[in-house]
Amino acid sequence: MDSGSIDFIDWDNLGFDVVETRSMYYATCHKKKEWEEGNIIPYGTIELSPAAGVLNYGQGVFEGTKAFRTMKDRVILFRPELNATRMGSSTRRLCIPEIGKDFFLSAIEQTLIDNIDYTPPLGKGSLYIRPIVWGTGPALGVKPVDEYTFIVFVSPVGPYFKDNKKRLNLLVTEDYHRAAPKGIGNAKAIGNYSASLLPLTRAKESGFDDVIFLNASNENMIDEISSANLFVLKGNILKTPHLGGSILPGVTRDSVIKIADKIMNLKVQETDVTIEELLDADEIFCTGTAVVVTSVGNVSFQGEDHMIGIAGERSKAEQLKKILLGIQQEEIEDPFGWITPVSAP
Repeated sequence: MDSGSIDFIDWDNLGFDVVETRSMYYATCHKKKEWEEGNIIPYGTIELSPAAGVLNYGQGVFEGTKAFRTMKDRVILFRPELNATRMGSSTRRLCIPEIGKDFFLSAIEQTLIDNIDYTPPLGKGSLYIRPIVWGTGPALGVKPVDEYTFIVFVSPVGPYFKDNKKRLNLLVTEDYHRAAPKGIGNAKAIGNYSASLLPLTRAKESGFDDVIFLNASNENMIDEISSANLFVLKGNILKTPHLGGSILPGVTRDSVIKIADKIMNLKVQETDVTIEELLDADEIFCTGTAVVVTSVGNVSFQGEDHMIGIAGERSKAEQLKKILLGIQQEEIEDPFGWITPVSAP
């Protein structure tokens, strides 16, 4: 495979997997200094000390955003400033030198421009952009390390779930929590995702697509799934769990809230959502950079399946998804100013 050429890519059969691209952004920082401009280097493996802070104490955070090829025959970023803000708060929370907005945006734009030809054709997928920062310095005691590395790499991707036309089959787990309200659930920390791997693996072995986690302080309330935020629709009221400390403030979550409120005239409530409300919903769907907007067809709780009614073009989830993708692909006017065009030199 030639990472300098895109000829090997089958645009019609992209999954959500890593595809090696041309290059990545690389920068380092000492804990008592600020991040300085890094460099674009060839995509490839990295070396780590076995005592690195990220390996021993999980001191690392990441982000995820996408670039899209649009109807206007250009490549755009979608709300990257929100990812920059979240990266800043996540790095502060894990005692990593804070990554500022301008530094973050410059790094992802440089990486995108150098790999812009890996952006899939319109309607074939998107270019997933993964900024990640971790403690590189060695440590034996539990403490923030002295040295840090920041990388941005990209990969062309298709749908997160293999059958993107199928509604999801989800399992409510009472055996595991994803994150505690006063922990790091509201940071995009690597440890949050490792906590979901065992329940997710067991759920998939039983035929489910993902897991719904309950709130750690009140198990009558839902939290989110392993890879996305949750929404519950009943009549004209659209509810999603409020940001109480254990839930990640998703960019797609925020976008769906604004589209639902300003364009679709739904009554949006960021609030506690009970299991009873979940199981009695007209619609359930999840949102995220990876999953976009994906409808749920069944929820299993305490061994009982609960089929969710509305599907297809009549569903609010599909209408929200259509508007969101329409904005991202510039098929419809962007009323919110969310689009940032990027042009290769």
